[in-house]
Amino acid sequence: MKQILTFLGLAYLISWTIWFPLYGHVFGLNHLPTLPFHHAIGGLGPLIASLLTTWIFLKADGVKQLLKRAFRIKPVLYLAIALLGPFLLAFMASVICLFVNGAPINLSGLMTTKEFPSFNLITYFGYNLLFFGLGEETGWRGFALPRLQNKLNALSSSAVLTVFWALWHLPLFLYKPGFTTMDFAGIFGWISSLFIGSILLTWLYNSSRASILICAVFHSTINMAFTAEFADKSVVNYMGFLLTVCGIITIILLKPKNLAKAEHEKVEEFCRTPV
Repeated sequence: MKQILTFLGLAYLISWTIWFPLYGHVFGLNHLPTLPFHHAIGGLGPLIASLLTTWIFLKADGVKQLLKRAFRIKPVLYLAIALLGPFLLAFMASVICLFVNGAPINLSGLMTTKEFPSFNLITYFGYNLLFFGLGEETGWRGFALPRLQNKLNALSSSAVLTVFWALWHLPLFLYKPGFTTMDFAGIFGWISSLFIGSILLTWLYNSSRASILICAVFHSTINMAFTAEFADKSVVNYMGFLLTVCGIITIILLKPKNLAKAEHEKVEEFCRTPV
């Protein structure tokens, strides 16, 4: 518990401090200097916090183990699912939109985003992988999840982690478009989507024998699919519905204990170091 609390405190402190120039106007501090991609840089908070906390409690050996899992590419099957799965869901959502709403399928905008129109597929993927994939997942799944699973089953761990993950986003409600105008129903839907995402990420983490990279890739491609230029409100809603179905199927077929065929206890033995 001490390790998790230390990690959470550092993750919130680092990210919220980095983001402060973006929401300082709420406290009367206007025109604070900002950097290019300032919001994205704050996404590195969980990564930095996980490295610092691991060093404090487990020293160099712990950091080595964490970094080893951060770049584990096998099993390739789960890497392929993480890389291609969200785009397949986007296509399926477009097909549903065609039959339900009569909207033609147009996937030309699947690889572009209005937020960064100058980015191509590779640069946008790299941006998401660095700042929100590895930046977040090294902390949430790589550090926090295995420690929660030492005490709780996989589903309960995913639920608890969803709360921590949601709280980390709090400053975004003060400055980030899409968050600042979110009503109660929108917040409920957003938290629900985080919970489903947490379940699927736990499944990938446990099934891949603790690959942080595979979780980071999935986090990145999900971001890309949901923010793609082609994804209007209807397509986004259908993608959310399909993800929810995937989450429910995961719970039913793989059971709450592990959310995977593998026993997660066997994967996380390095976390049992006494503190």
